[in-house]
Amino acid sequence: MIRVLVSACLMGQPVRYDGAVMVFNNRILNQWQQEERIVPFCPEVAAGLTVPRSPAEISGGDGRGVLSGYGRVLNVLGENVTDYFINGAQKTLELAHLRGIKLAVLKDGSPSCGSTYIYDGSFSGKQKPGKGSTAALLEEEGVRVFSERVIRDAAEYLKTLEVKD
Repeated sequence: MIRVLVSACLMGQPVRYDGAVMVFNNRILNQWQQEERIVPFCPEVAAGLTVPRSPAEISGGDGRGVLSGYGRVLNVLGENVTDYFINGAQKTLELAHLRGIKLAVLKDGSPSCGSTYIYDGSFSGKQKPGKGSTAALLEEEGVRVFSERVIRDAAEYLKTLEVKD
């Protein structure tokens, strides 16, 4: 059976920066959970960041820039937390390789998991197009990443993987 990596916060785990539980009740995720396909994971917690923690945003590009060394992840206090985000991305990739994962549904907007947008680094709530560090690394390594907003597209992609499998 093909497994799907899913942001742990989308599965109701209290891993968000503010410690809040996010309820993302979705028919497709519920079905995948019943089928035992879902591998929930939080790159930030896996890298050692605490819950709760100070909000963080990418400064200088997006996740690709962070992975390349020209972008940084700073928290709202101005502390450089880039290494945590790189480490979390690497831990996520290791898990994907270990479990043979080729598909991920990640929380958009996150400096780790964003797949279509992230926040602009000003902590003003302003969004910009881009990927988080984990989403960027997974895609570089052949894992297809979808946001929770296009989960139907992820389900269609899963069907194409099952045909090949």
